[in-house]
Amino acid sequence: MSNHYDPTKDISPSAAYPEVSFHHHSDDAEFKRRVKKTTILLSVITIIELAIGLLIYNIHKGDSPNALLVLMFKGVVCILTIAKAYYIVSVFMHLGDEIRNMIMTIVVPLLLFVWFIIAFIADGNSYKNLRNKYDLHFKETTTPAPHHSAEKPGEKPAEKSGKE
Repeated sequence: MSNHYDPTKDISPSAAYPEVSFHHHSDDAEFKRRVKKTTILLSVITIIELAIGLLIYNIHKGDSPNALLVLMFKGVVCILTIAKAYYIVSVFMHLGDEIRNMIMTIVVPLLLFVWFIIAFIADGNSYKNLRNKYDLHFKETTTPAPHHSAEKPGEKPAEKSGKE
């Protein structure tokens, strides 16, 4: 027996470092069952979202729309959309089978991007409100002119031409 290093008898990377191990599908039938189950779940969530959307539409068509109820339904739709995104990324993009560090590499920048969008929408809304409040020239140039039928008290109507 020689005393040299034998790389074939070395510990496998997955045994030494479990976070590096790859979690592949155990078999093809199990994966197909998982995809079918996820597809059905996504279809049900989509149908629920469409029903809520029609409900919101009908509430807005009514005489007195309830703003709190509409806001609640919109919140439910947002939660359902996030659930759908989770299942799509987890199953169809195979991110659910990856190691935690790989998942964080994708999810953290995505959350920063969502924060970026929210921050710019809030900043734009703030700018619009301040511009409308303090920029009187903007208000004068963008305010629609009064209609001809809106006469001030004490004024006589405009003379009509004889071409009518």
